[in-house]
Amino acid sequence: MPTILGQNQYGKAENRVVKITRDGATHHIKDLNVSVALSGDMDDVHYSGSNANCLPTDTTKNTVYAFAKEYGIESAEQFGIHLARHFVTSQQPIHRARIRIEEYAWERIETSDANSKFIGADEVKHSFVRKGQETRLTQITFDGENWEVISGLKDLIVMNSTNSEFWGYVKDKYTTLQEAYDRILATQVSGRWRFNWTDDEQKMPHWEKSYEQVKKHMLQAFAETYSLSLQQTLYQMGARIINNRSEIDEVRFSLPNKHHFLVDLEPFGLKNDNEVYFAADRPYGLIEATILRDGCEARIPVDMTNL
Repeated sequence: MPTILGQNQYGKAENRVVKITRDGATHHIKDLNVSVALSGDMDDVHYSGSNANCLPTDTTKNTVYAFAKEYGIESAEQFGIHLARHFVTSQQPIHRARIRIEEYAWERIETSDANSKFIGADEVKHSFVRKGQETRLTQITFDGENWEVISGLKDLIVMNSTNSEFWGYVKDKYTTLQEAYDRILATQVSGRWRFNWTDDEQKMPHWEKSYEQVKKHMLQAFAETYSLSLQQTLYQMGARIINNRSEIDEVRFSLPNKHHFLVDLEPFGLKNDNEVYFAADRPYGLIEATILRDGCEARIPVDMTNL
């Protein structure tokens, strides 16, 4: 045979599952997009078309929905762990499961108070509006013994309107950028962090609390760093997370610099005192880096496009 089979995996991608938990009149929502990828003894299905070891992708889809009912969705991480464990331990040919989850957050709509003219308005606890800040992410990988949990977020847009400079950089004959001593610093955060929980003998992190705290430290570092470069801010964001969250050993960020340029208003006889800017969406500087706990190895892929 002149060719051989290399790495392979299969599963059902982007299973949208919305779980409503009804606590009396108060409802809670978990809205996930779940992708399942399985690998193992799958040579025959590729070489001869034999499906003897192949769990149908439709079954993986059904499992996602059934597990939402049977186990509920405490967190994206916990739900992914349930799924990965099930696929590896229930099907002998399957040696490795990778579960990727996007979570779309909802928040409760505040309704009128008890004195409202609308009867019963203060009792409404089932109406929600989609949060627009970010999409929460997690990837769970299980090989029957070891776990790898990488969580994160994307599309979190942040801005500092001052306390940012950029000067002292290399200049050559193609440099036209003017040094800035008071500028807008804005970016659209895409970040991933890897947990040091790797086996069932360890105490499992509190996934929901961990996400909330990581986001808090990330945003506080962004706000509190007097920035001389986006690289400096990125490092402070990652370092703040690792220094405050013992369950995390590695953080990787991809931060596009959302440039804001002062508009020249002199042709109109107006002085622009750092007030009016043009927001450019492209081209943009792209700043990426990994921050590690001392003594740990980097495992988050450099290219996070598909993570």
